[in-house]
Amino acid sequence: MCQDCGCGDVNLVPLDVQQRILARNEDTAAHNRKHFLERGIFAINLMGSPGSGKTAVLEATAAAFEGGRKLAALAGDLATENDANRLTRAGIRSRAITTGEACHLDAELVHHELHHLDLAGVEYLFIENVGNLVCPAVYDLGQAKNVVALSVTEGEDKPLKYPTMFAKADLVLLTKVDLMPYLGISLDAILDSLARAMPVPNVIVLSTRGGLGVDDWLGWLERNRAMAFEEVMA
Repeated sequence: MCQDCGCGDVNLVPLDVQQRILARNEDTAAHNRKHFLERGIFAINLMGSPGSGKTAVLEATAAAFEGGRKLAALAGDLATENDANRLTRAGIRSRAITTGEACHLDAELVHHELHHLDLAGVEYLFIENVGNLVCPAVYDLGQAKNVVALSVTEGEDKPLKYPTMFAKADLVLLTKVDLMPYLGISLDAILDSLARAMPVPNVIVLSTRGGLGVDDWLGWLERNRAMAFEEVMA
């Protein structure tokens, strides 16, 4: 649990302090969002459990975008720069954000690291959040969209167990579907859970190993980036 914000625990951090933290975060998130819009950067908050395949999704995205020349990423984790190093090797301009004990990224952490990341020519910025299905859903980072990676290995009812995360998701990437034959779980049951948790169900079934769904994912990115900047120009 985060010791700075309490993550909703009023016994650890009083409610008024949490409200001030969130208000300050919202101000910084608005600053980040303005920065992204001015630079033509479509920012994605990519969330999910540890091992859900977030980094693998970005590696596949970089390969499909011809080496990731238009991509950048901030990779959040409690410790190590392993994910950021993987993304750099995939051709994505990347920086690690190590949070220590904090179980989520916040807008200030993102803002600080943006000053150390070359964003020239970048069209897509992926903020790979700390592996967690609870706290990251609460903190606005200035992103345009929320995407959640959900692995089929996590079971059929994860969206019902962690409803806030999926209620705030604009898109769910259902990953590792190539493992379905070995798991004894129902794809229909997972999709039903998502339909019950998401106000507007939007799911792409994805396998980074087999390439299933990657084109759909790229199409979603391109359409939503175009719509985001059409709205700015209107």
